[in-house]
Amino acid sequence: MSKIGNLPIKLDAGVTVNIGDEIKVKGPKGELAFVLPKGISIKQDEGSLVFTRKDDTPDLRAKHGLTRALVANMVVGVTEGFEKNLTMVGVGFKAEMKGDKLVLNVGFSHPVEITPLAGTQIAVDKNTQIKISGIDKQIVGEMAAQIRAVRKPEPYKGKGIRYSDEVVRLKAGKAGASEG
Repeated sequence: MSKIGNLPIKLDAGVTVNIGDEIKVKGPKGELAFVLPKGISIKQDEGSLVFTRKDDTPDLRAKHGLTRALVANMVVGVTEGFEKNLTMVGVGFKAEMKGDKLVLNVGFSHPVEITPLAGTQIAVDKNTQIKISGIDKQIVGEMAAQIRAVRKPEPYKGKGIRYSDEVVRLKAGKAGASEG
């Protein structure tokens, strides 16, 4: 029995759900859609959504919890939205918005331009703080990962682009390795 799949999703006021072959969730921030897997059904009861599966095959058991989690993220996205924060660490590293593109100066011979994915907004604060926001959790995470991939934090000095809550463990280096 799926512990996550059996949990009901509470719907806030202002959120409307259309259930068919695909589920559409509409709220104050926008609208998202998801195609339901075969064998998973949704019932709307008194301001909440309940998920059931038709049998206990391993494939359906796996999709039961996954479907519930994805729809729960859709409900949160259309009401509150999602955001990821990135921090740039390094001398001379800076970010700026030029029109709708993000321009990163991260120690390369040229600036790196990144176009935001559809459904995301990027904001830069203090030239080193980047904030990505949107209603789709997957797209916001993908955009943050693409920006971080331009210059991942290196393990010796910690320079690079990292998530704000990421902890980079630093290595000792050559001088520290010979001692001891």
